[in-house]
Amino acid sequence: MAFVEDPAFVLSYLRQAFITSDDTGMSEMVLVDEDIEHWDSIKQEREGTPKARSDKPQNLEYGDISQSFDITASSLDWGIRRRTNTAQRLEKLKKERQNQVRCRNVQWKEKPVELSVEEMAGMFEKKDLSEKKSTGPQRTSVLAEQLEQSPVLTNNPFIEFSKFDGKGHIGSAATKRVDIFLTMTTGKERNFPLTVVVLATARVQDLIGLICWQYTNEAKEPKLIENVEAYCLHIAEDDGEVDTDFPALDAKEPFAKFGFTTLALVEKPKDREQQAEMILVTVNVPHSGFSRIQVESLGLTMKEILHRALKRRKGRVDPGGPDYVLEKQSQPGVSVDLESTLESMNTMEFCLVRQHSTRGEVEEETEVNRNMTEMEASLSSLHYKSYRVNMITKLRTQTVIQLGVSGEKIEIDPLTQHKSTAAKFLSKQKPVSYDADLVAACEVTDDKHGRETFRLTYQSGSDFKHHDFEASSSVATEVVTKINHILELRASPVRADYLAFRERKASKKHGLLS
Repeated sequence: MAFVEDPAFVLSYLRQAFITSDDTGMSEMVLVDEDIEHWDSIKQEREGTPKARSDKPQNLEYGDISQSFDITASSLDWGIRRRTNTAQRLEKLKKERQNQVRCRNVQWKEKPVELSVEEMAGMFEKKDLSEKKSTGPQRTSVLAEQLEQSPVLTNNPFIEFSKFDGKGHIGSAATKRVDIFLTMTTGKERNFPLTVVVLATARVQDLIGLICWQYTNEAKEPKLIENVEAYCLHIAEDDGEVDTDFPALDAKEPFAKFGFTTLALVEKPKDREQQAEMILVTVNVPHSGFSRIQVESLGLTMKEILHRALKRRKGRVDPGGPDYVLEKQSQPGVSVDLESTLESMNTMEFCLVRQHSTRGEVEEETEVNRNMTEMEASLSSLHYKSYRVNMITKLRTQTVIQLGVSGEKIEIDPLTQHKSTAAKFLSKQKPVSYDADLVAACEVTDDKHGRETFRLTYQSGSDFKHHDFEASSSVATEVVTKINHILELRASPVRADYLAFRERKASKKHGLLS
């Protein structure tokens, strides 16, 4: 403000500052209604001019004079001096001079005389740098040393399927752990599976690509075909034997819908001729169906085929001698020589018969049949089934309920009956269901007059509670057996804790009695 000589501008600027900075509005009311003619007369007296008579009425509004001057950006540049054109031109010349130092103008001229080949070679003589020796010690960077020590990584053609690897997503995303037997490997690697962790959103074809990617990264032999469509996944036993009775998994289906934890990676037959080369041996079991066994060649002995058939049928081989023999399907009663080859049999259909028995006889229940019966019972126990039993309440009254048992949960639904008011009050029971993982035990507690009482123990919070039921002996036995099969299949930690709790309780009681 010290460089401004116009007092009218200074006064206008101060008025505008007061008006804009006062939130109450009082300064605006005072300054707008200010007597502008008084300031005009003071200005004329200072300049020495006579006071002119104003012909304007007294109530004339001096709106143009009472408001402040327009403030522009140029009027606010006080104390900042703009650079002159001369200074700008000198700076431009300085930059051009600096750029000229970096560049050199060479005038092109035609060569005045003809030069020979030797002279041309002398002008651009090739230097021999092989004899030049370094004067100081040669230095090697840490990165160069690590690159030399690191193994040579092969170009993995299945890199696009690495995104389905679930090893880095355990706990944050749904994953599934699968053991894969590699049928193309030989030796000891054939007996040990390749453990793969795959995301639950992957398809079967994505899992095949992930297996191939991990196989290639581990530098296994032999090398795979660089096409995931050349392979398929089959169901396999725990020992790695491929179950050819079932087809391969559909490559387009999501893998999460399958519950298999052990599979085998098998190369697809390339053409019909190779499909014809696949050898399938059919082994019939009287009264128990048949099994198809895939063999590698016709030179396989019948003893090996018998061993595979018994393993498929969940049987065993007695070290003292085989309990079963093989017969040709077309020649009943004639046992084949186990040391002979499959090629010499001239057939692919055989019958598995117990030693010293015939096909027509009704054999006793063998270990094979017992294992199959137990397996069928365990699998059927997962299916839902309901029973009509009586539930014993705390007041020792009985309520008719429907007990539903499945592999996932156990449901208790009271059945509606016409009872008196007192009976309804005493036998009041609400519908309830328990997850199978929370069930700890189920056992028979009492047996009298053809009826049994069984107890269902479950975990509630940190304690174990129970419900007592009463039913006929056949129904109670079936319910207890079904629930125990489910507990054995699920192997929940609640059951393990309950068994440990019972052992501690029994040992404590035995210690008190002793």
